[in-house]
Amino acid sequence: MNVRRSAAVLAAVAVVGAAAPAAAAPSPSPSQALPSALYGDKDPRYDGVWRQSLALLAQHTVGVKPAAKSVEWLVRQQCADGSFAPYRADPTAACDARTMVDTNQTAAAVQALTALGGHDAVTGKAVTWLKKVQNKDGGWGYAPGGASDTNSTSVVIGALTAAGEKPEQVEKGGKSPYDALLTLALGCDGDDAGAFAFQPDKKGELAANADATAAGVLGAPGKGMVVKPGEKTEAAKGRACEGKNKKTPEQVAADGAAYLTEALAKDGHLTSPTPGSDPQPDYGNTADAVVALAAHGDTGQAAKSLRWLEKNSASWAAQNGPAAYAQLIFAAHATGTNPRDFGGTDLVKRLNATGPAPQTGGKTRAADEKSDSDVFGVWWYVGVCLVAGVGIGFLFSGRRKRQQP
Repeated sequence: MNVRRSAAVLAAVAVVGAAAPAAAAPSPSPSQALPSALYGDKDPRYDGVWRQSLALLAQHTVGVKPAAKSVEWLVRQQCADGSFAPYRADPTAACDARTMVDTNQTAAAVQALTALGGHDAVTGKAVTWLKKVQNKDGGWGYAPGGASDTNSTSVVIGALTAAGEKPEQVEKGGKSPYDALLTLALGCDGDDAGAFAFQPDKKGELAANADATAAGVLGAPGKGMVVKPGEKTEAAKGRACEGKNKKTPEQVAADGAAYLTEALAKDGHLTSPTPGSDPQPDYGNTADAVVALAAHGDTGQAAKSLRWLEKNSASWAAQNGPAAYAQLIFAAHATGTNPRDFGGTDLVKRLNATGPAPQTGGKTRAADEKSDSDVFGVWWYVGVCLVAGVGIGFLFSGRRKRQQP
C-alpha cells in the first residue's frame, strides 16, 4: 500500500514492458495536460489510479464527499475486461495488449469505489478480473502472471473483503490467498522471526521485508486499507513468535505484528536503505505499520509511531501528495487520532487541496492557496526530470533488494 512502492514497481514494469530507454523522463509540464478531476500534479503514468483511489477512500473515511468528476474519472479508467491501468490519458480508447494493467491499481479502485457506493457493476467486473488472474498458489503478483508477493496478495484480499467476497473461498488450483500468505511468512526461527517476505528470491529463500510485513498483518485477517482500531491486546514487544507448529492466518498476523513492534521500538519509525547513503526514515511504510498494529490491537507502539509521524512527516507528505496524505489519514483513523489536527496539520484540508473541491466544501489547488510545500514540490519535480535515468536504475535496484536476502 506504500505510495513509494506502488510507483516504483509500476515504473519498473512499464519500462520492462515497453523496452523504453533508461533515461526516459516524465512529460515536462504535466500540470498543463492532466485532467482537472485528477488528484495530484505529478506525472500519473505510474500511479494515477492508485493515488486517486487512496484520495477518494481517505475523503470518504473522514466524511468528505469527493467531487463527482473525480469519482467519474476513476470509473472511466477501467478497461473492458475489468482491470485498471495506472493512467489512460484517453479513456475512450480501448485497452489492448500494450496497456499495462495491474492488480494493485485494480484492487485499490475496488476498495475506493465500494466504499463510495453505487458502482457495483464496475467493482464486480474488477473482482472478476482479479479472480481470473489469480495464481495457482492462491496469490497475486503485481502484474498479471507475475510471481505472487505479499503486498499484492494483501491489497487484493482487502478488495475482495470490501466487495463482499470471502477471500478464503476465492481459490485457484485449490489454494486461497491465505495459503499464499502462509508460504511468504518467514516462521519463528532467526533474527527476523515473524516477518513476511515480499517474494522468495531466485533460490526460494525468504528475506524479511517490513513493508511486506505491514501488508501481511492486514491481509492475513482479511482487512483492507481502512481499519478501525482493534481490541487492545498485550504489547507485542518481547513476545515470542507464536506460530511454532501449523500456521494459520491469525498466527502469522500476530507474528508479523510482533516483528513490526520490535522494528519500530528503537526509533519509532521504519527505515529505507538508500544506495550510497545512510538509511533514511520510511514514512509511508511507517504509516502502514501503524495501521497494521492498530488493527491487530497492538496500540501502544502504534500510538508511539503515530506521534513520530505527527512530528516528522509534513515535508514527506507535501512532496508525495494525495496518496501520502491518505496514508497518514488512514493511520490517524486507525488509532483514533483526529486527522484534522495531526501535529498541527489539517491532513484533510491538505488532501482536499490536491484536487477538485469536494462536494461538502474544501479548497482547490488555486494559486492563492499554495504553500511553501507546493513550491518545494515544483523543485522536486524538476529534480526528478534531471535525474530520471538514475531514478529508473534505482527502481530496478530497489526491486532486487526486496527479493534478495
